[in-house]
Amino acid sequence: MALNVLTSAPEGAEKVLSRDALAFLESLHRRFDSRRQELLAARAERQKALDRGENFDFLPSTKSIRGGDWKVAPTPKDLQRRHVEITGPTERKMMINALNSGADIFMADFEDSLSPSWRNVVLGQQNCIDAVRRTISLETPEKKYRLNDRTAVLLVRPRGWHLPEKHLTVDGTPISASLFDFGLYFFHNARELLDRGTGPYFYLPKLESHLEARLWNEVFVHAQEALKTPRGSIRATMLIETLPAAFEMEEFLYELREHASGLNAGRWDYMFSFIKKFRNRKDKLLPDRALVTMTVPFMRAYTELLVKSCHIHGAHAMGGMAPFIPSRKNPEINEKALAKVREDKLREVNDGFDGTWVAHPDLVPTAKEVFDQKLGTKDNQKERLRSEVQVTAAQLTDPTVPDGKITEAGFRLNVDVALQYINSWLLENGAAAIYNLMEDAATAEISRAQLWQWIHHGARLDDGRPATEELYRTTRDAQLARLTEGGPGRYRDAAEVLDSLVLTPTFSEFLTLPAYRHLD
Repeated sequence: MALNVLTSAPEGAEKVLSRDALAFLESLHRRFDSRRQELLAARAERQKALDRGENFDFLPSTKSIRGGDWKVAPTPKDLQRRHVEITGPTERKMMINALNSGADIFMADFEDSLSPSWRNVVLGQQNCIDAVRRTISLETPEKKYRLNDRTAVLLVRPRGWHLPEKHLTVDGTPISASLFDFGLYFFHNARELLDRGTGPYFYLPKLESHLEARLWNEVFVHAQEALKTPRGSIRATMLIETLPAAFEMEEFLYELREHASGLNAGRWDYMFSFIKKFRNRKDKLLPDRALVTMTVPFMRAYTELLVKSCHIHGAHAMGGMAPFIPSRKNPEINEKALAKVREDKLREVNDGFDGTWVAHPDLVPTAKEVFDQKLGTKDNQKERLRSEVQVTAAQLTDPTVPDGKITEAGFRLNVDVALQYINSWLLENGAAAIYNLMEDAATAEISRAQLWQWIHHGARLDDGRPATEELYRTTRDAQLARLTEGGPGRYRDAAEVLDSLVLTPTFSEFLTLPAYRHLD
């Protein structure tokens, strides 16, 4: 075997990386990695065209698919009701609490809310193995954690196509993190899940083309054949969290139609992608990220199109994240924040979404109440086809934000949150509680991308001052001084990573790629 594990497995997790499991990963790499590399190269070429001034539009070559008379595969019984989905990393305590939360679905995340240290990704797989078999437990000095009799249905999100898993190589080349995460989970759990009356269910992140969705379908078909599980037993929900994906929603569902269960409006990464794709366009600048809400025109256009695209083809349309972390010490904060959560979920259910995401167990009752009141005993509202929705390419790419402005406070918040999140990520915690919000990598991506774009284009604050490298350095130093007063951390490393992303003439595609070099 030309496959090498460059770091030993954490104690107790050796069976995750069994010889047979590694052989399966090697087979996935040899069969699919060259195509993955071609698709990543195609992303880069597409970006060059955008930088030259080309615009997004719906693909003429797939016009017959859009609005065509076809349906995705029938939804399995345990995925029919998805009113509330809770998400979080594959950390043991988090998984138990999420499965017990009362949500319909728990998405165990190997992606944006997990810092991909070798320990985290391997033990995360072990935790999934135990969760599937309902043996997962934890004892601390304060409490014993066990699964309730009734738990959420488990879905897993592997990392995106762009990420490597540096600890495992084939012929000296790191394996795809997507294939690593998917492959291990499927190898160890597919048959067990089917025997228990459920199935291997996934979320697929960061897709930018229907050809990337096609590659996932090919991986699924191969994996099911290789492990002799029924074809079509896999179900996948794709996140529409990149701007290119908004123009190919129906194509995504079509490519994965025998395995697709829906699409999800990944709001934070979508905003990041909008900034990233138009990074060299001064006419596409966005204001403070706090002002870019789900009701601004371009965000609303893509969510309405998502519902229409899903329901016309029999798929679930899933709403976005509510990241608020309730405070058990400050009821006033809770009251205001929960009112906003309720308003957001009411907008989603009224728009036709079949369910929504929350980041904390204490938000489950609020979101559940909104969807249950609207839908009653109905599992979903896929019969609402939203045929009145007509979205144009111009609407999807219109950066207009009513009353939008760039402020010193917004500039400072971007620096502050980016430093805090990167520090947490380097300390192996990818789900960071910052200012009563559960933040993952997407928030840091938006923050650093806005800083780069504002400085690169000399954007002006609302007080007339330009956004400059000097303003960034002054703000960074002030925030570092404040943050390091709280004790030890990796803030100096975090600042080095952030500087490399902001103070450079070339925009970096993902912060997790340079930051990954600082892990392990």
